[in-house]
Amino acid sequence: MSDKPRYVRRLTHAEAELWEIVTASVTPFRTRPPTPAIEPAPAPKPPAPLREAGQKPAPVPHRDRPAPAPSPTPLTEIDHRTRVKIKRGRLEVDAKLDLHGLRQDEAQRALGSFLRRAQADGAKVAIVVTGKGLSREEGGVLRRVVPMWLQAPHLRDVVVGFGEAARHHGGEGALYVRIRRAERARGR
Repeated sequence: MSDKPRYVRRLTHAEAELWEIVTASVTPFRTRPPTPAIEPAPAPKPPAPLREAGQKPAPVPHRDRPAPAPSPTPLTEIDHRTRVKIKRGRLEVDAKLDLHGLRQDEAQRALGSFLRRAQADGAKVAIVVTGKGLSREEGGVLRRVVPMWLQAPHLRDVVVGFGEAARHHGGEGALYVRIRRAERARGR
């Protein structure tokens, strides 16, 4: 092992945002007892506005905490049965996106808009080609980050699950993505 110091690359803005999304969904294995927090003193109430005789008092805005966001639906792995149906042509692949040659930020935007468009068109299964990234031992950048993007909370209303594609659809360099049915198609 060499004694040279290693270069540590800083995260880009897009990578930092992605890291925030990923770390927000992580729960620790062991839970520690919560540390007692010092609650801030309540803000002083503004003085009541002066009113003329016969007028009702002005309504005071209600200051409750915002309702907690509902937890996103967990993603499912594409099961063997569905994979076999796709492979044998019994379940059609409705849309395809090839991310070869795109930078990460371009690929992330393209993926989001592609999936939303496919959902609006009524697609059930899509293929996202990331490439294998054979030039590096650990694989290509898109091959590593696209699964994280698919798990992001802002795509949970679109993506049901995903898994590696069959060999004739790209194998390790592509993913099958199951797409959630659009809300308006459910007959709200």
